[in-house]
Amino acid sequence: MAESVAEQTVQEYITHHLSFLTFGRTHDGHWGFAHTPEEAAEMGFWAVNVDTLGWSVFLGAAFLYFFYRVGKNASVDNPSGVQNFVESVVEFVDARVSESFNFKNELIGPLCLTLFFWILLMNTMDLVPVDWITGAFEWTAATAFNFEHAPFKIVPTTDPNITMGLSLSVFVLIIYYSIKHKGIGGFLGELAFHPFPKWMFIFNLMIEIPTLLAKPISLGLRLFGNLYAGELLFLLIAAMLGAYQLPAHFAWAAFHLLVIPLQAFVFMMLTIVYLNAAHETEAH
Repeated sequence: MAESVAEQTVQEYITHHLSFLTFGRTHDGHWGFAHTPEEAAEMGFWAVNVDTLGWSVFLGAAFLYFFYRVGKNASVDNPSGVQNFVESVVEFVDARVSESFNFKNELIGPLCLTLFFWILLMNTMDLVPVDWITGAFEWTAATAFNFEHAPFKIVPTTDPNITMGLSLSVFVLIIYYSIKHKGIGGFLGELAFHPFPKWMFIFNLMIEIPTLLAKPISLGLRLFGNLYAGELLFLLIAAMLGAYQLPAHFAWAAFHLLVIPLQAFVFMMLTIVYLNAAHETEAH
């Protein structure tokens, strides 16, 4: 790590570690990996951040496989420590859903469990020292593919594409259940005829439409902002302290242990609250 910083200025080091391994169409029409942030920006909308997308899929698959194996080998008479841990997580999420969701919907529990544990795993990658996996990938890319200073981010929730993808998925469910339970007329009526009298529907729309659209934006950007800020501080510690970074790294990581589960919990709870509101009708 010290050699890496020695070769780069602090600004170059931080910029490199905040860049993504982006695959897309280059300016000459060929498909390939961007070698600079400028090349990545030129690739446009259809470019893919391979690193964060790959890690998010890997961690999601690991979560599903882990829970599947524990469920398959579960024992009533002699539960293992891992089984007790999984059951405690499931019971915790189930209790939060029971407290905050007032309707019957078999999707909400599994959805919230998936969101909570998946986001928790993605956030936890922020505790890995910033140059361990990134440095190993950079060395491999330079040796095997002659790709110097290849970026490689391992924290998916520091990529707004990931966090906004999760929040937009929740937003689609909000719209779906709102129309399903209230009808298209009821859904549009909530936007146009509340909170002021019906004749003030213009003002109601000016209030309610931004409020509705703010839900996925705030949900995704809150998660992204908190994890991005945490990663940036890790990078500042590494860039400024070099080989002596580990004590400061672990000190900040100890505080960050509160942020990692808290952000997963907040995302899950807001999802429950938003979906509960989507199920509510005037009669209810």
